[in-house]
Amino acid sequence: MNPANLPFDSEAMLEGLRTWVECESPTWDASAVNRMLDIAAREMAIMGATIERIAGRQGFGGVIRARFPHPKQGEPGILITGHMDTVHPLGTIEKLKWRREGNRCYGPGIYDMKGGNYLSLEAIRQLARASFATPLPITVLFTPDEEVGTPSTRDIIEAEAARNKYVLVPEPGRADNGVTTGRYAIARFNLEATGRPSHAGATLSAGRSAIREMARQILAIDAMTTEDCTFSVGVVHGGQWVNCVATTATGEALSMAKRQADLDRGVERMLALSGTANDVTFKVTRGVTRPVWEPDAGTMALYEKARGIAKSLGAELPHASSGGGSDGNFTGAMGIPTLDGLGVRGANGHTLEEYIEVESLVERGRLMAGLLATLD
Repeated sequence: MNPANLPFDSEAMLEGLRTWVECESPTWDASAVNRMLDIAAREMAIMGATIERIAGRQGFGGVIRARFPHPKQGEPGILITGHMDTVHPLGTIEKLKWRREGNRCYGPGIYDMKGGNYLSLEAIRQLARASFATPLPITVLFTPDEEVGTPSTRDIIEAEAARNKYVLVPEPGRADNGVTTGRYAIARFNLEATGRPSHAGATLSAGRSAIREMARQILAIDAMTTEDCTFSVGVVHGGQWVNCVATTATGEALSMAKRQADLDRGVERMLALSGTANDVTFKVTRGVTRPVWEPDAGTMALYEKARGIAKSLGAELPHASSGGGSDGNFTGAMGIPTLDGLGVRGANGHTLEEYIEVESLVERGRLMAGLLATLD
């Protein structure tokens, strides 16, 4: 089977993808994420898949697991895993409207990662229409919480991955048309400062501001960044009344490293910031963590398979480890051959200028179809 002969149609794919993108699904809105999962589940049911709904927990949306018909159903096969949550709050579609400008198409979550999820289903659909039987059974897992570190579904992803021979992750492709064969380690931290209240007008000096301490610590955390390990604070909340010295302030920090040992040292430095000074207590607790994923022989053999398919389609397919986490961190760290970054090309994820390169829908769709058709 030559994937170049499959009749992928970018315009038809865009039409289907638009429904997904305009169904906004921010992580923290479980109902919104579930609405998106419902749309995908319906499409896969029409395609003949057996759909299982797994209830959400910790306030997040649920999980959709779809198993496509196959004579070897139940045996180890191929897992395609992707998240349906986005960082964009409800209403972003009014600021980042669906629009096509030449080879670019814009919309919230279109790049990270609804475009990749959609082209994966289109690849399965195209193979089925061509009456091509894949050597291995295919399972698709769509999850609700990747953008906040996958706290509620890591166990499901790892359990499903362990039942399969290969894991394909259609996160966004690299700008050089590359794929991802490893990812950096990531740790999240919760920050809390506790001070002493007072009236900001009448007795200012009697208070101890939690906001001031949080600001001081943010600068200290940023200053810890090195070539080997980065630190940043991305969420801050503090105070309630402007005429009160703030008693509490909270925040969230992120650390990323290329090597697990560097991240481990970074975690120690972050936790060491906890303490009390000048009647203000600062507390750092560790949040969810993604392990470093370093490519092994299995992943590199999978990459070489993909590289050969891309070459047959007239394209080069470089590879590299990537910053930013994905659920590939988990499966790759488990030693299961994993190929990430199989989704669309584009840019400006997590911003109001997020877009995909339209031509990559068909290009990456054919690459995915080629993998599904040849992996054994």
